[in-house]
Amino acid sequence: MYISDETIDKLISEDVPYFDLTTWVLDIGSQQGRIQFFSRENAVLCGTEEVVRIFEKFKIQTIFSLPSGTMIEPNQIFLEGEGRADALHLAWKVSQNLLDSCSGIATKTKRINDTVRAINPQISVVSTRKSFPGIKQLCVKAVLQGGGFPHRLGLSETVLVFKQHMNFCGGMDGFIALIPQLKHKISEKKLIVEAESMEDGIRLAKAGVDGIQFDKLSVESLSKGIPVIREIDRKIVLLAAGGVDEHNAAQYALTGVDVIVSTSLFHAKPTDIGVKINPL
Repeated sequence: MYISDETIDKLISEDVPYFDLTTWVLDIGSQQGRIQFFSRENAVLCGTEEVVRIFEKFKIQTIFSLPSGTMIEPNQIFLEGEGRADALHLAWKVSQNLLDSCSGIATKTKRINDTVRAINPQISVVSTRKSFPGIKQLCVKAVLQGGGFPHRLGLSETVLVFKQHMNFCGGMDGFIALIPQLKHKISEKKLIVEAESMEDGIRLAKAGVDGIQFDKLSVESLSKGIPVIREIDRKIVLLAAGGVDEHNAAQYALTGVDVIVSTSLFHAKPTDIGVKINPL
């Protein structure tokens, strides 16, 4: 996963607009020290590669680092560096915040992924485009480390037709009339369409779309309607989106959908990461 230097520098500048006033006032900056990161809970680790790059910005030598995706246990030290005290304190909080948030997303993604794959090993858990602006690269990396996948990285990647698009095509009827032409036009891509009712989903399946994203449909409605759609087209991709989180993901997995789409991955509780900084 590529995280740009610009992203790393922006993370640093948010916390260090000029310098560390406290360390400067105490006049401890030139002393040599060691920084160690550990978790206070079981978690999927994510973000260590970026913290190592933060270390490099401040000339901190990385002594030890576990890779993102590693399962870590309470009190397990997973990252350690040595350098000047002023550098260690500059890197401290931005690194901790990054690890907190990314590991939290990765851990929640794994938890949901494990839950639904225990029901259907072929099902996918994917994230939406609704990550917090400015940190999308890190959010996507965290989802990948937790075993999930990005549903749609941006508007240029996939064709996903919403009602808002259909409003300019003459509604559902007008859009359905366009489907043969559209499938010819995007022959190397899939035509995925959002449906807000099972009735619309059945119509779209009969019209030959490649996939249907059901938005905010109940578990009961999907359970009844998906077998009907499978009879129409065995190869169609069916996605459940809208309000799906770790509390109901298992129920949605039981409906027979191929994909669980969730924004809740980005709203994970941060992992409780601890930091020790001591003189050498």
